[in-house]
Amino acid sequence: MTRFRPCIDLHSGQVKQIVGSTLSDSGTGLKTNFVSDRNAAWYGELYRRDELPGGHVIMLGSNNELAAKSALAAYRGGLQLGGGIRPCNAEEYLTAGASHVIVTSYLFETDGSFSETRLQKMVAAAGKERLVIDLSCKATADGWTVAMNRWQTLTDLHVTPETLRHLASHCAEFLIHAVDVEGKCEGIDEALVSFLGQHSPIPMTYAGGIHRMADLHRIQELSSGRVDGTVGSALDLFGGKGVLYTDCLAFNRRTLSS
Repeated sequence: MTRFRPCIDLHSGQVKQIVGSTLSDSGTGLKTNFVSDRNAAWYGELYRRDELPGGHVIMLGSNNELAAKSALAAYRGGLQLGGGIRPCNAEEYLTAGASHVIVTSYLFETDGSFSETRLQKMVAAAGKERLVIDLSCKATADGWTVAMNRWQTLTDLHVTPETLRHLASHCAEFLIHAVDVEGKCEGIDEALVSFLGQHSPIPMTYAGGIHRMADLHRIQELSSGRVDGTVGSALDLFGGKGVLYTDCLAFNRRTLSS
């Protein structure tokens, strides 16, 4: 059954909620929805206390390593870690307490072509059972296409049933970002959620556009309970007004008891 999974997004060492599509190397044009006065470890401890395993910490750019490791230490084995993950640093973060590492742009060459060789290197470094593949899905004429480099570049990888089956044989879970709605608090990509629920052979978490509790219930309905959801800018923990953290906890309790 669908459950709420927590998140910690880090930018310049702080817990923030930003519109991901506005993130760039230059730093200009960045749209920030929220900057927390709590550090990453505080959120990690909160999620540990409330027994919320399977959430993710995402490092958005540089200068986030210490903050990320503090969250992982606060909830050892309870959080996944993504953002700049490569074969050379996967073991470092697993040792620091991450349950899984999340790989994104590394799987693609600089021209946006998917690399089977890079995938195999990540599997060798982290192990299939501790690897999560992040697919940042942007709607295109072909359905959905994976975007890389902070969602600025479209790759040659289309999100099809065949793609999901192939990648699922190399990882434990998927993390799905709906690029077109992420950070905007305007509702979920219903077609994408339905597609994922129908075709993904492994657990997955959907992120993007959840702005009220009804969206979590809708994800459960559209995916037949096969897709989990994470809430960012709409959550009261991150300055939002649409979703209460306590309601998310209650949603999980009902899910686990059903």
